Amino acid sequence: MGSERDRSSWLIEPIAKRHDRAAFSCGKEPLDRYLKTQAGQDARRRVAAPFVMVEGAGGTAVLGYYTLSAFGIDLGALPAETAKRLPRYPIVPATLLGRLAVHRSHGGRGLGEFLLMDALDRALRQSSKIAAAAVVVDAMDGDAWRFYDHFDFIPFPDRRDRLFLPMTVVKRLFT
Repeated sequence: MGSERDRSSWLIEPIAKRHDRAAFSCGKEPLDRYLKTQAGQDARRRVAAPFVMVEGAGGTAVLGYYTLSAFGIDLGALPAETAKRLPRYPIVPATLLGRLAVHRSHGGRGLGEFLLMDALDRALRQSSKIAAAAVVVDAMDGDAWRFYDHFDFIPFPDRRDRLFLPMTVVKRLFT
């Protein structure tokens, strides 16, 4: 885990041209490529909201990043015990945490957890303005799946690589 001093200098902000994306490497080529070539376009087109972690105000080196976007969950895709607590709408609004990555040279400092908590907090705050019943993630591999499972994300019954965390649980994390 990063020290408190480390954490106090971490800032998460919307991606901007000044951020040095070219030097980012998390060791997973699709995540590296996305940040370097697509994240800025997605932000401009408003199909995803990429957020980057930098060290200190005005920092340009990207330590990690995540993306958020609107998403809809087919009510029938949720576990029965979750679905029964929701209105019978065919599609339930959610927030998609599309990507989350940490620069490989910063592993073991708690940046992944810090990014996740920031994303969940941002999703929770936004859900009071634009409804979202859950945060959804697609785990790209076993490492990602174990990371989200560690934070009590629940797998979808028919799609084990997709997990979710009900917004009621997210709310409890911050109260």
